[in-house]
Amino acid sequence: MQSVVITGASTGIGWATSKWLLDRGFRVFGSVRKQADAERLASEFGANFTPLLFDVTDEAGVLAAARKVRAALDGKTLSGLVNNAGIAVAGPVLELAADEFRRQMEVNVIGPVITTQAFGPLLGSDPSLTGPKGRIVMISSVSGKVGAPLTAPYVASKHAIEGLSESLRRELMLFGIDVIIVAPGPVKTPIWSKAEDVDISVYQNSPFFPALQRIRKFMLQLGENGLPAEKIAEVIADALTSASPKVRYQIVPDPIQQLIGSLLPKRVVDRIIAKRLGLIPKA
Repeated sequence: MQSVVITGASTGIGWATSKWLLDRGFRVFGSVRKQADAERLASEFGANFTPLLFDVTDEAGVLAAARKVRAALDGKTLSGLVNNAGIAVAGPVLELAADEFRRQMEVNVIGPVITTQAFGPLLGSDPSLTGPKGRIVMISSVSGKVGAPLTAPYVASKHAIEGLSESLRRELMLFGIDVIIVAPGPVKTPIWSKAEDVDISVYQNSPFFPALQRIRKFMLQLGENGLPAEKIAEVIADALTSASPKVRYQIVPDPIQQLIGSLLPKRVVDRIIAKRLGLIPKA
């Protein structure tokens, strides 16, 4: 039985990927931050799912979970690690608290580094383990290539994941461990619906306030009209199991619109986005 570790398994892409793999005979170890979520998932998913209780920024907690997985594998390699856990921080760079920016990078960038270091040996860098070498799937975003205004922390974290993955893939060739990026467009997950809970009143007197109101409304629409998480789960499963996986999978609702946007000059795209959000200075 192949075994996979998935971070951020309580909802969204992590939950859908866990279910997809379990339905196809995998054993899944899924990380959650709350005991209640651990109990819920164990009940929902059954015996082949093992909850791991940790926050990806807590190195000691992640290492303890890796020891638990090592014991369960009983000398065999781990088939995959899906670095999915993440948050989205929004706000204008000129006014956003540095601690908020730091929190974004800590969860979305340092977190995957911590989990990769903890579970990497189980994927095959530890020569004492037997079995096929595993793979790492890094969950990036279309934001890993394109930067939207007022979401710079999230965009920066996904740009970082793209670069981290490229370097890591070339390093881990030494052990035969592959690293694959999955970069979705908008997905129907709670990360977007949480935009409604973000308090933007601190920017009430900011010149960015009207644009922040518009982009929050846009994020809520993304949560309603985005891709189903199951579609992303299917791609992640392919990245884990394909005989010849791509180095990067990008999944978007409208590939034609995405292509047109990538072909337009950057300055043209700047003006289109700025006009939509009201970021063009008044004459």
